[in-house]
Amino acid sequence: MIIQPRTRGFICLTSHPEGCAENVKQQVAYVKSKGKIENGPKKVLVIGASTGFGLASRISAAFGSDAATIGVFFEKPATEGRPATAGWYNSAAFEVEAHKAGLYAKSINGDAYSDAIKQQTIELIKQDLGQVDLVIYSLASPRRTHPKTGVAYSSVLKPIKEPFTNKTVDFHTGIVSNVTIDPIQDQSDIDNTIAVMGGEDWKFWIEDLKAAGVLAEGVKTVAYSYIGPELTFPIYRNGTIGMAKNDLEGTVPTINSILSDLNGASYVSVNKALVTQSSSAIPVVPLYISLLYKVMKEKNIHEGCIEQMQRLFADRLYAKEGVLLDAEGRIRVDDWEMREDVQAEVAKLWDTITSENINEISDIKGYRADFFNLFGFEFPAIDYNADVNELVNIESIKE
Repeated sequence: MIIQPRTRGFICLTSHPEGCAENVKQQVAYVKSKGKIENGPKKVLVIGASTGFGLASRISAAFGSDAATIGVFFEKPATEGRPATAGWYNSAAFEVEAHKAGLYAKSINGDAYSDAIKQQTIELIKQDLGQVDLVIYSLASPRRTHPKTGVAYSSVLKPIKEPFTNKTVDFHTGIVSNVTIDPIQDQSDIDNTIAVMGGEDWKFWIEDLKAAGVLAEGVKTVAYSYIGPELTFPIYRNGTIGMAKNDLEGTVPTINSILSDLNGASYVSVNKALVTQSSSAIPVVPLYISLLYKVMKEKNIHEGCIEQMQRLFADRLYAKEGVLLDAEGRIRVDDWEMREDVQAEVAKLWDTITSENINEISDIKGYRADFFNLFGFEFPAIDYNADVNELVNIESIKE
């Protein structure tokens, strides 16, 4: 079939298998170009492995450290005349590249919040790897069914105390407008968001993996978070999502206790603002990222997901001098984003940006390209008018 991008709001409804494969190949090439990560991980589990930071983590481990990887995700395969999700095509392409390089790579497709998928993953580790020495937790879902109670929770994106009004952009059209987001109705909005995006499921994974004996001595585990500038605090860090991220970060001491007899450690890595399927859904954030990209590219310090994760592995998690943490015990690879000079310039641009000047003073074109790249589109090497086979299999998954 011929696959073109079809969008609805911040969602792209189609994805291109060859474009997704090109995206993966480019990330692999970047990691290879940086050389091997000394003393890096060798057997890695990535929970939420099919897009964004999770995919980049899997690529960084495999091609930066020759690691065997197991990826867990929840994606839809293609049916005739209907493309798969981008994460499915990404994972298929990753396995092809890994196997060509002689690396072990297998994947599990299903609800990572469920006990059944946890047990399936444990059995695969036992069968093929024995133990893992790194567990990446990178789930991003708007809903979670609690595995113990069966209660379904949905997260909400809201400020907490009062309505939040600020600029936003329709990144498809470049139109800048004001948006107002109403605050939570009651505490349940916070509780539900924490239930989906907080640290409980991360803890469940580590408890189950530990009980099954599949965590190696000295194991590390990392989950991902974001802080961002004061500009986005009302909707992000001080909003419902921020409360969930606080819960995630607050889980670190509990997991450290679980791992103490293995001399293991858990970390939260605070990452840079990037174009992901999740961030595209947050009002105000796409406009902020467009300005941030402009400033950071001009300063030659811009990073995408793969650059962030390669730096996390090489310069933080497996650095010779040990893991560098901030005062709150977090890894910071948002350090370049949060530089004073960067934030000062973004704030200055924010005050003046309009629909009329957005193409001149922001990198909205770069934002738009990154968004479509997520789904395998806008890669110059791909002919999007050509017929392509949408029925792509993931080698290790038998549907």
